[in-house]
Amino acid sequence: MYKYKQIAADRFVLSLDNHAEVVAALEAFCLEQGILAGSVDGLGAVSEATFRFLDPATKKYVDKTFQEQMEITNLTGNISQKDGKPYLHIHVTAGRRDYSCVGGHLLSARINGACELSVERFDGVTIGRRFDTETGLNLYDL
Repeated sequence: MYKYKQIAADRFVLSLDNHAEVVAALEAFCLEQGILAGSVDGLGAVSEATFRFLDPATKKYVDKTFQEQMEITNLTGNISQKDGKPYLHIHVTAGRRDYSCVGGHLLSARINGACELSVERFDGVTIGRRFDTETGLNLYDL
């Protein structure tokens, strides 16, 4: 699903396998490494991606899947914990063949080419999540 190298006590670089699902691979890595607080960034190429958008008026999510070759021009997010497991909050911008971009909260994406990530672990820190009724979001519980 991925290969990785630890480059410092709290830093890793990952190369996801071609055709791997990004969120599943990153969750598996965080579980393997015991990462429950941190950050992630990266780039790559995908053949399919599902983005999620929260409509603040209705507090309901709207998902949209794009099935086309796209370049991940930016992937950024944070890692916290909910119910004792890694909780990923990732946003992606993806470039299309016509040089337009789509993006949003990443629900899933299938690699088609490569995906390279950098993960920073926040050692000794616990960052949980709590549901906020006003926004309809799982916010940091600090």
